[in-house]
Amino acid sequence: MKIIDRLIGQEVRREEYISRRIHGICLGISIVIAAALTGWAVMQRGLLVEARTERAAAELAGNVLRFHVLADSDSQRDQQVKMQVKSAVISYLQEKLDGQNSLRETKEYVQEHLEEIQEVAQETVRQENSEDTVTAELVRDEFPEKTYGDVTFPKGTYEALRIRIGSGKGHNWWCCLYPNLCFTDSVCGKVVPEDKQELEGVLDEDAYEMITCTSDFKIKWFFFSEEER
Repeated sequence: MKIIDRLIGQEVRREEYISRRIHGICLGISIVIAAALTGWAVMQRGLLVEARTERAAAELAGNVLRFHVLADSDSQRDQQVKMQVKSAVISYLQEKLDGQNSLRETKEYVQEHLEEIQEVAQETVRQENSEDTVTAELVRDEFPEKTYGDVTFPKGTYEALRIRIGSGKGHNWWCCLYPNLCFTDSVCGKVVPEDKQELEGVLDEDAYEMITCTSDFKIKWFFFSEEER
């Protein structure tokens, strides 16, 4: 009987051991599957957020006109000339455009008056006793990310009125010509509420949130937005 009991006990322990091993293996497999599914979900969510960001950036780029002034060099004199040209051209455009123009109308005016705009800039350069030649053109070009106050324009391809002074290799200055966000302070720009309202009026919700959100909008979109917009 003792031998039989011992054999029975061994068999029970063996079955318990096998049961624990199977349970452990199943638990491990479940953890691996759960981790894989979580990683896949996170990756898919990230791809959705990136796609949403790209759409918002494209929406922004298609609804603004930037103004870009390139100085001849980084010397103090050339940088001063650049700022004088910036101010003169903005004054000229603000006088000619009443602020009620659409994006299309603004582009058309700039395109049709490039020669006059160039003359304004060239005359300003001459008044600063510089012999640099000025060119003005309407271009599509890559711009880096730029922040003014609580408004950030992401890097991307934008259409812009570009004024090049001399070689154009100096530090440049830019603003948003449409909607009119051309700031008077080139170092510490500030967007007034009225201008932000105008900007909000020409952009969709995502594009406006992307450039005005003070926190990381990607984090917000990842955790709190719908997957499809």
